[in-house]
Amino acid sequence: MTIPPRFLDELRSRITLSDVISKSVRLSRAGREFKGCCPFHNEKTPSFYVNDDKQFFHCFGCGAHGSVIDFVMRHDNLSFPETIETLAMQVGMQVPKSTPEDIEKAKREKNLYTMMDDAAKWMEAQLRFASNKVPYNYMRERGVPDDVLSAFRVGYAPADMQALRKYLTAQGYTDQQMIECGLLKLSDKGKEPYAFFRERVMFPVCDKRGRVVAFGGRVLPDHLRAPDRGDFKPPKYINSTETPLFHKGKMLYGEPHARMAAVEGQPIVVVEGYLDVIACFRAGFRGAVAPLGTALTEEQIFVLWKIIPGESKVPVLCFDGDNAGRRAASRACERILPHLKPGHSAKIAFLPEGEDPDSLIKAKGADAFMAILSGAMNLVDFVWLDHTEGKLFDTPEERAGLSRTWQEICARIADRTVQHYYKDALREKLRGAFSPAQAAQSQPNQPWRPLSPKGKWQGGRFGKPEPQPITALRRPSFTRNSLFSMALLACIINNPEIFDEVEEEFGHLQLSENKLDRLRQAVLSTLGRNPELDGPALRSHLIEQGFEGELESLLTDSLYTHASFSRPSADAGLVLSAWREAWKTMQMVIAQAELEQAKIALKEDLSEENENRLNALREIRTVSDS
Repeated sequence: MTIPPRFLDELRSRITLSDVISKSVRLSRAGREFKGCCPFHNEKTPSFYVNDDKQFFHCFGCGAHGSVIDFVMRHDNLSFPETIETLAMQVGMQVPKSTPEDIEKAKREKNLYTMMDDAAKWMEAQLRFASNKVPYNYMRERGVPDDVLSAFRVGYAPADMQALRKYLTAQGYTDQQMIECGLLKLSDKGKEPYAFFRERVMFPVCDKRGRVVAFGGRVLPDHLRAPDRGDFKPPKYINSTETPLFHKGKMLYGEPHARMAAVEGQPIVVVEGYLDVIACFRAGFRGAVAPLGTALTEEQIFVLWKIIPGESKVPVLCFDGDNAGRRAASRACERILPHLKPGHSAKIAFLPEGEDPDSLIKAKGADAFMAILSGAMNLVDFVWLDHTEGKLFDTPEERAGLSRTWQEICARIADRTVQHYYKDALREKLRGAFSPAQAAQSQPNQPWRPLSPKGKWQGGRFGKPEPQPITALRRPSFTRNSLFSMALLACIINNPEIFDEVEEEFGHLQLSENKLDRLRQAVLSTLGRNPELDGPALRSHLIEQGFEGELESLLTDSLYTHASFSRPSADAGLVLSAWREAWKTMQMVIAQAELEQAKIALKEDLSEENENRLNALREIRTVSDS
């Protein structure tokens, strides 16, 4: 999109910068400027200033600086064209279009977007009418307060088949527009068009810019509505059909809220339905989204990665803990694998059998759901489990078949670097599974079973896998490096006051054991929500989340002997300096180990791929040393 400079100048002149920023940042007057806590990094003392006269913002803490366009792009995680269109809409400006066809299309879509918004407002009002107290009370009984109902614009479509049509007609919209957007349905008996959604709680579906483009409707429980006619039983949920505004395979419910949450560092979590997203949001997990009545598509996976800022893009996909949930997880992995890239992956989490996020959070609270997310499996671990759990590998042919299957899985990954590390993971897992130690553990005449994380099926339930050491995908694991990683984790737990300074590095810390990586994620989440915690308070929170055993195994005299900086200390400056020095040393160890591994690989296999990898690592090493 090419935007004329004159248009951008006019747009900035019509917008008051502090008005835009104050919608998301609490500002106070400071002379001729405004100040507040920076939204782009955690701080307790305001260092973020807004100057309306000069039309720029600046943070003296992290250096963030720019115009209103820069702020909206960064804060709302939007592209430049999306930002321009969003700001222009706020001040009633029309973004210039390059062709007459574009102009006509924009006018037409604007009318449809406006109609959908008017329909959503009407449904919101219906939910709060005294005559519709049954659906309103139903939502309140499900634990959804008024502010959350408003945040998601939840409404109600009454049983009257013509009510919405009459309202929108009075607003100047045509039947054709309503049919085009899926609000009306043509009668097959030659009668007047009638409302597609009737007697349902309504959930507006918004695009990434917050515009209503579709609806989902949930039927009221049997005891709250009139008896069904004959044998007809309405489906629990129905969704809008495909329209010029709505393509269900490319969108996610809750995306606007999730984009804001991702900017603030919250995890992106994929759940099943509308009420699950709302339950997560209510419990503080504002990065929750859901597919729209379909299995997760490739386009939705790309949307998930795009939502997450930064280099590490790893959403958590949350599934039911039964056979159907496992099959859904398998299908999702099949779609993700070909598109994996460095830093782009997913984790897999399973709920207790018979629970969904809504029921789990309602019964056991937010910490129970956090424990599920913290225990999520890396994608490579789930793929291994999916192809080994419950199978026998007690003959050379069966083992060869497993190896061939894994090679075929790796071949589906288009990115050569990720494919290389998946092959490394295969070799490591096969070595562990078919090692002499495993053979010694097996009883005579007993079939061999894999040593990897073992999900157990009991009464149809997919149990939680036992945490086991795994091969890190992005970097190989070494004893010396494991010590550094454990010491860095322990140092943050004992001295959380340095967390703000090293949060980015800590977020990329690699731990070779799943149980310690789950502990690291819990530390990230806990300090992200409660940055003021000291060491004892943080450890207390972690114990409440079920990490007492992990803390006991990590915070030992043996670790403190080899890495004294990881002990609790009153001198934050010295601890921070030591943490950064250990991090730097660990990166050097990793780089050298990768280089040595690449040399060995080239010696064993004189392939072009191995030669290119070695040359690339040498070049990186040279740049780092210079």
